[in-house]
Amino acid sequence: MQSRLQSFVAASIISTLAGVALLGVASCNRTPQPTGPRLYVSNEMGGDVAVVDLATRKVVSRIPVGKRPRGIQASPDGAIVYVALSGSPIGGPGVDESKLPPADKRFDGIGVIDVRQGKLLRTLPGGSDPEQFAVTKDGKRLLISNEDAGTVTVIDTAAGTVLTTIKVGEEPEGVNLTPDDRFAYVTSEQDGNVSIVDIAALKVVGTIDLGPRPRSTAFLPDGSRAYTTAENDHAIYAIDARERKLIARVPLSGATWKPMGAAAAPDGSRLYVTTGRGGVLLVFDPAANREVAAIRVGDRPWGLAVDPDGATVYTANGTSNDVSIVNVAEGKVTARIQTGDRPWGVALVTVQRPSSTGS
Repeated sequence: MQSRLQSFVAASIISTLAGVALLGVASCNRTPQPTGPRLYVSNEMGGDVAVVDLATRKVVSRIPVGKRPRGIQASPDGAIVYVALSGSPIGGPGVDESKLPPADKRFDGIGVIDVRQGKLLRTLPGGSDPEQFAVTKDGKRLLISNEDAGTVTVIDTAAGTVLTTIKVGEEPEGVNLTPDDRFAYVTSEQDGNVSIVDIAALKVVGTIDLGPRPRSTAFLPDGSRAYTTAENDHAIYAIDARERKLIARVPLSGATWKPMGAAAAPDGSRLYVTTGRGGVLLVFDPAANREVAAIRVGDRPWGLAVDPDGATVYTANGTSNDVSIVNVAEGKVTARIQTGDRPWGVALVTVQRPSSTGS
């Protein structure tokens, strides 16, 4: 009897230890999820979004999303990342579009990525050939530029439905919101102007004539001024956002610089501009309306994001297939991370660490 009891106890101990060992193996094999800031990078040719853990400066996952992911933005709470998808063939300046294959509109839309799950949840309608868009501060609406239709599509994010379509200038590109979230500035590459859309009324309430091929707009935090890049004019336009009028055209010194994406520092002391084939991140002083630095970042930088502390800027470098991490105070690139095939846009998301209660 005693021998049997001893055998039973021994077997139980061995079983328990084996279970603990297996649990340990499973825990070791589980990929740890980053809980700090991440970059979400849209790879236009790769058809995916690369997720970069900024603590390790490595790509930790790739999320397949569909054709030609370009514009990318996070929801205000950081729970969702939206990405514009398009079934239109890649064109651009100097390309004979009559020789391109026809667009496949089945692939147009806005991909919805769940940050916590790390996967594409669904694709929302986004109008024809969506490229860039803005998310309202309450997260309830997206305003999306439809380049080949000359329109802005407005969607309800909760319902996943189109609220309305607004006619703007031809070949709309950048969609950027005023700091008070009341208006959207939509650049028109073909017409050389900016349409101002009233977000509450959902209609165009004004236009501002600029110059050749305007791309993106950045606002100072107080909403007093806007700065729009003009790719083919090699210039930045300073706009009085309250009076809605152009106040200065600032030519750029670099002969190869083609100003593209734009973003302001959180304190409004600096404006950051990517320059496409110019290969540099331009640092601009809004108070003096002049360049103060040009930092070489990679080949064909386009999309960019600014860290909340204003010390770091991230650029998506299209033809070098990487993202640059730029220390703007020191004026240098501290890292370049290979992210995929033709990175186009970048969104910065801070992931909150789950609480100890699991809530």
